[in-house]
Amino acid sequence: MSGKNKSFAADLAGAIEPLPEAPPRPSRLGMGVLAGRGNRLAEVAGGSLQTRVQELVDPARCRMWAGHNREYSGLSEERCADLIESFKAQGRQEVPAIVRRVRDNPDYDFEVVCGARRHWSVSWLRAHNYPEFRFLVEVRELSDEEAFRLGDLENRAREDITDYERSRDYLRALPIYYEDRQTLMAERLKVSTSWLSRYLDLARLPGDLVSAFASPHDLLIRHIVALKPLLKPEDKKKRVFAEAKRLAERRANGETVPDKAVDIIRLLEGAVAPKKTGAPKKTGRPTPELIHAPGGVAVLRVDKRDTKSVTLTLLHKGGATREEAEAAFKTLADQLWV
Repeated sequence: MSGKNKSFAADLAGAIEPLPEAPPRPSRLGMGVLAGRGNRLAEVAGGSLQTRVQELVDPARCRMWAGHNREYSGLSEERCADLIESFKAQGRQEVPAIVRRVRDNPDYDFEVVCGARRHWSVSWLRAHNYPEFRFLVEVRELSDEEAFRLGDLENRAREDITDYERSRDYLRALPIYYEDRQTLMAERLKVSTSWLSRYLDLARLPGDLVSAFASPHDLLIRHIVALKPLLKPEDKKKRVFAEAKRLAERRANGETVPDKAVDIIRLLEGAVAPKKTGAPKKTGRPTPELIHAPGGVAVLRVDKRDTKSVTLTLLHKGGATREEAEAAFKTLADQLWV
């Protein structure tokens, strides 16, 4: 037996059962193909290297895992356009989805832990003149908590999953896997407790407040810094909810309402801006804190008023037209010059 084959046999046997101590062999840079294979087999036998099973399957035989962190119903051709074009260009799916085997269910063979967009894209291609496409999956044995952490790790850096989707997923997982203990969850996810708390606060925003926005997916993690203080005390929260309801009703009626989340937040903040103290006008008629357009949109805010001047903020992105803003200016001028 050649020296290389002896080395291969010794390595493989050594991974299975211990050998008596032998003098160290001199290392050689060019160990050869057989020795390299021997090392790899030894790693597999010893458990330090795990093999992964990949298969090409029919996507119709795969279901989404109930704990998947992406809203599958929210996927569309537009949201998956980059993957669809990539699959077309490559002629196949390059990166496998992570799945678990399904047992005792005649309709499905696998459930998707990571790879909802890949599953949706392959399904779309098969339904649109590309029937040869198959869904590439990597089959793993995972507990639910391991599946959750794996999905979170894969999607954390992706821009196509929204902060709101991720926050709702964290809130759902907290009692299921981590006994409602944020510190335990942060430790398992390898994140700071403050980082995790912001996501949980985002997920806990009341529906009455979220309704003010065109879509909950417009809410970002940075918005929680401005929104959370609007919920205390109770009288402030009631005014914020009333403003959110008014904005939602206007949008439902087809009226002009800002689309950007930051503009909605400004309107909500304006509804609870602290009233300025000051001497009343000689006529006894106080200056309003907010001046609204005929349609009910706040267009001017009186920030400061004294005997010589008035300081105003023009809410030009609040949804009012220029004509309505000019009319509001005239209304205020009429109040000041009696």
